[in-house]
Amino acid sequence: MASERQLKIHCIQHVPFEGPAFIKQWADQKGHQVSYTLLYETDKFPEPGEFDWLVIMGGPMGVNDDGIYSWLAAEKAFIKQAIEQSKIVIGICLGAQIIASVLGAGVKPGKHKEIGWFPVKFDISAAKKAGLDFLPRELTVFHWHGDTFDIPQGAVHLASSDGCNNQAFIYRDRVLALQFHFEMDRQALEQIIHHGKDELITDIYVHCADEIIHKSKLTLETNKVMQRILDFFESQCFLIR
Repeated sequence: MASERQLKIHCIQHVPFEGPAFIKQWADQKGHQVSYTLLYETDKFPEPGEFDWLVIMGGPMGVNDDGIYSWLAAEKAFIKQAIEQSKIVIGICLGAQIIASVLGAGVKPGKHKEIGWFPVKFDISAAKKAGLDFLPRELTVFHWHGDTFDIPQGAVHLASSDGCNNQAFIYRDRVLALQFHFEMDRQALEQIIHHGKDELITDIYVHCADEIIHKSKLTLETNKVMQRILDFFESQCFLIR
């Protein structure tokens, strides 16, 4: 059902195979506008008044790869500005790590790579205080990361897993960082496997391609939580207008 008011959602995409997936589906159903900065094609960012939300996707690069990717410093500055201007900001995987970095927290290689379907435990008390009382105590979610972030000062730690303690945080009730992927659908899984198959090594928290696809129906549950998150921020955005 389309919303009575339209949001302007801007998405930063680092590589062609990690797009907004379910987030785009939700926006289309709601009648919201989605624009893009495709950093593999351009380094141009919109003016602050041209968007309400900022969604930052994942990618194989690292937060500290400024010397390799000429656009990374400008991206960090743009994200920091969006946060300072009280935009709704949602970062996924690399996007979450960049948010942590611009808020002054460290980002470093994790003890383990996490690639595949592994459970995440949510801090229900912290989630309720942030208004995210619909988050489950535990949910099996899709991961694809080797780095991890520290929790920024002033942020609320929301989730952890056996392989990675810092899986999510929320900052000032408007900035959400998710190390894992609530947004993935079957097509997105197939794309990331195709482009990242060299990372599917034998390790304790790494699933093979067949297992990832075999469990792809789990996206139905993770997409439901993504929808609740997006609905929550949509309602908050309209309340303050």
